[in-house]
Amino acid sequence: MPRAAFGQVTRMLRALLRGATAGAAATTALNAVTYLDMVMRGRPASEMPEQAVEKLAADTGVDMPGEGEFREHRVEGLGPLLGIATGVGLGVAAATVRPLLVRLPPLIGAAVVGGGAMAASDLPMTRLGLTDPKQWSPADWASDVLPHLAYGLVTVGVLRQLGDRRSGGE
Repeated sequence: MPRAAFGQVTRMLRALLRGATAGAAATTALNAVTYLDMVMRGRPASEMPEQAVEKLAADTGVDMPGEGEFREHRVEGLGPLLGIATGVGLGVAAATVRPLLVRLPPLIGAAVVGGGAMAASDLPMTRLGLTDPKQWSPADWASDVLPHLAYGLVTVGVLRQLGDRRSGGE
């Protein structure tokens, strides 16, 4: 492989790893804010991830293996795994536009990324018929906006810190 092509592949892999790292850290922040909200308000965990797994399986004709509790536990595990995959994937997507993100003021970049993450999770749930944001209360909106803002803040922060060595992190 020519040296220039090797350098290009290396840069691309670094960007993917930066994005995956940012997405994983941001997903942890989103989950922490969500769990803190559950503790503070005494609210139950959302059943939306499991409902999404069930609906997607039904809509695509995929049979979830197992019966009874074994099947339920698989569904309970797949819901959060889909959330993690979404969070890491969105971090990779954010890394592809990193040069634009780091030029924005940090809070604006965080709002853009957090809003994108919110849309990436809420739009599919709405299209699946599992939720209707038009019916949400202010508390419902807060419990969705705040974790996604945390996601955006951490994503942008990590991407800023994991910048190219040549540019001193930026």
